[in-house]
Amino acid sequence: MADLIRQMGDYRLTTARILYHLPDYEQLLQEYIWQEYDVAPKFPVLKNFLDFWTREIEGKIHSVYVARQSLITPGDYRFADWQGTLQ
Repeated sequence: MADLIRQMGDYRLTTARILYHLPDYEQLLQEYIWQEYDVAPKFPVLKNFLDFWTREIEGKIHSVYVARQSLITPGDYRFADWQGTLQ
């Protein structure tokens, strides 16, 4: 229920794909997927996380790709065609 309340306040599910350099092997990139509810287009929650990353984590960020999901609508839900127990 808390997620629905946040969505009513313009928060949307946001996913960030963060590519960063490995501290010991800077020529190699590693990927980290971050997901949280945030407000577009300023993304304050993501910016707070990236500030933390820059301050506390050794891997230098190479790039960040952001995607977000719109407000969930009743059409997004489907009912199961089958219900049973597998043994």
